Amino acid sequence: MENSKIILLERLIKRFPIGGGEFVALNGIDLAFGKGEFAGVVGPSGSGKTTLLNIIGSLDTPSEGNATVLGRSIGDLSHRDAARLRNEHLGFIFQTFNLLPVYSVYENVEFPLLLLKMEAKDRKQAVLDALEWVGLADRQKSRPAQLSGGECQRVAIARAMVKRPEIVLADEPTANLDAENSHHILQTMENLNKDLDTTFIFSTHDEKVIQYLHRKIDLVDGKVVSDERVDTKRSTQK
Repeated sequence: MENSKIILLERLIKRFPIGGGEFVALNGIDLAFGKGEFAGVVGPSGSGKTTLLNIIGSLDTPSEGNATVLGRSIGDLSHRDAARLRNEHLGFIFQTFNLLPVYSVYENVEFPLLLLKMEAKDRKQAVLDALEWVGLADRQKSRPAQLSGGECQRVAIARAMVKRPEIVLADEPTANLDAENSHHILQTMENLNKDLDTTFIFSTHDEKVIQYLHRKIDLVDGKVVSDERVDTKRSTQK
């Protein structure tokens, strides 16, 4: 794998059993992603977007072909090694936020760091930095129920970014947000991409997300039908 390509997908196929047969969710995917990309896999429901992100994120494995992420072959990882890859190197942002309601904003963001061997003072600084990035340093003691939907998603971004992962996978991150909050969230992620050189890969069919992408990959029936770089001059667009 080239050093610049931190994700390499080769002839990737994913099948799921259904009834007496099978459903082919991904059908011969060949893609590569470099460090610092801001890319999106775009397509309708059922096109294979989430399945693709799940394999990149080591939450699932290929049926055929290869998926290499940060030099590791996903299909060859043990459960423990896959968990270590996720814990140490990957961040996840979901449409449903997945915050722990009984914990504060600070505790929700801190949670991934508890899985790592990090000293308490370093953990505290990492959480405060992450909350500062998303503009929620003043809400660290609040509970999720006290936040708006946009604020909850910003907490989810902070949680994904707190360990400064090389790759962030965002599955329909604006699906439950209005237009104003969606643009705020996307601008936050775009800024983090620029400032930290983190690779962001989105799964989406939301036009609000698509206009922010620097690379747009169209997926239809589990196949890549187009892959193009996008003009990003819209940085001030609302």
